[in-house]
Amino acid sequence: MKKIQKIWFDGERIFMQTTDGEKLSRPLEAFPTLKDASEEDRADYKIGRFGDDVRWEKLDEDIHMSSFYEQQEPNPDNEIGRLFSAFPQLNVSEMARYIGINKSLLAKYIYGIKKPSDQRVQQIKEALHAIGQQLIAV
Repeated sequence: MKKIQKIWFDGERIFMQTTDGEKLSRPLEAFPTLKDASEEDRADYKIGRFGDDVRWEKLDEDIHMSSFYEQQEPNPDNEIGRLFSAFPQLNVSEMARYIGINKSLLAKYIYGIKKPSDQRVQQIKEALHAIGQQLIAV
């Protein structure tokens, strides 16, 4: 059975090497918590008991080996990505909390790693609109 041997970071990517020598990588946008983390925090990981997952305790982040086999690369040229690019002053954590979704999920929408449903896009737009209305009222 293939197991994770080591994890490392280079530029904007995370790399995994398996015990049989296979090397795989993913863009850090696929793991927003790791993208936002310091090098010191990224280096503080433990490979799971069965060798098929990695845990960053301090960051409360877990990645399964299967995540490295996904093919989706970042594509910030999407509707949600363009909205957040137009307003870089928006705080992703606070917007996610306001909308009622996980920060990591919103970041994946922004980076184009995941595609939101039409209903979710509308929910995000309505939240941005509501904030705009509150600002106008000030």
